[in-house]
Amino acid sequence: MKIVIATSNKGKAKEIKEILKDLKLEVLTLNDFPDIPTPIEDGKNFKENALKKARFVARLLNMAALADDSGIEVEALGKRPGIFSALYAGENATDEENNRKLLKELNDLPLEKRHASYRCVIALVSHAGKEETFEGNCDGLIALEPKGAGGFGYDPLFYVPEYGKTMAELSPDIKNRISHRGKALAKLRKKLIEIAQ
Repeated sequence: MKIVIATSNKGKAKEIKEILKDLKLEVLTLNDFPDIPTPIEDGKNFKENALKKARFVARLLNMAALADDSGIEVEALGKRPGIFSALYAGENATDEENNRKLLKELNDLPLEKRHASYRCVIALVSHAGKEETFEGNCDGLIALEPKGAGGFGYDPLFYVPEYGKTMAELSPDIKNRISHRGKALAKLRKKLIEIAQ
C-alpha cells in the first residue's frame, strides 16, 4: 500500500516515516512529486488545514494521503501563534527567526508563566475519499533560551518539565512517544494496522 505525506518539510516527514517504518507501507512525500502545487492552507484551525492538504493530495495523485497541521499555542499570547506557527516571523521565516520572535514577545515573563501546548491534527484521506482525523497534544513551557540540537521548529524552546529538557534535547525515541505529533501518529498507526490487515 502506498501513502503520501502531504508535506515537503523534511523534519516532519522524517518523524512520520520513523513512526510508520515497520508497517507494510511505501511512504512517499511531496518531494517525490516535485511538479504538484503546494496545497493552500487557509483553514481556521489545525483540523481544517490538515483535511484540506490531505484531500488536495489524495485527489491529485489518486492515492491515500495523510497531512498534519500542527503548531504551538502559548497561553500568555492568547494561544498565538497557533495555526500561523510556521509563518510567525513572516512568509519565509526560518525556525530561528520564529523562535527569536517568540522569545521577544515573552521577554519579561518568568518561566512559570510561559505555559504552552504543542498541538497536532493528522488527517488521513483514502484514494476513495474516506476521511479520518487523529489528534495529539503535549503541554510544556517556553524556555528562556533555546537549547538542544535535535528536532525542528520550536523544539529548542519547548521545555518539558517532566524530563527537565527541551524537545530538542530529548532522544528521538522519547520525543516520538511524548510529542503532539507522536501521540497523533500512534492513533493513526493503529488505524493503518487495521486497514492493512
